[in-house]
Amino acid sequence: MQSTSTHFSPLRILCILMTIVCMTAIFMFSTEDAEESTDTSGSVIEAVVSVIMPDYSTMQENEQQQLVEKLQHLARKTAHFTIYLALGFFASGAIGRRRALSRKSGAALGFCFLYACSDELHQHFVPGRSGQFTDVLLDSTGAFFGILISLVLLYLTRKKTAPQS
Repeated sequence: MQSTSTHFSPLRILCILMTIVCMTAIFMFSTEDAEESTDTSGSVIEAVVSVIMPDYSTMQENEQQQLVEKLQHLARKTAHFTIYLALGFFASGAIGRRRALSRKSGAALGFCFLYACSDELHQHFVPGRSGQFTDVLLDSTGAFFGILISLVLLYLTRKKTAPQS
């Protein structure tokens, strides 16, 4: 019989906690109304653009504004994909060791899909926001890649720790 301490390793507990952190972050971002959400993504865009475009600070204010507005959609979709990639990665780690094509892997993806659905439903009740099924698909794709990354890491650690013949 396997002991509980082995079953819930420190790494697995960390993944459970990080899954909760990701879920909380997603929920908090979804509670922002349309104006707050635009301001948040605009601030991130400005910070990133000012690093990768040294001449950004010398641009006229209206040029900066146009550039930020042009990048809004891409930034929002990238944020969706990335936060759900993290959620998928940590949810996959929270499940523990398994085979790639297993019920546990499917459960991790199903969990992320259902959370994405609930997040988009939540946004229906936030002023100026709307839930979109295309975002659920994008979120689920991000989660899928997060799960895939965790499975690759799991495979590599198994291969490294397996006895050599």
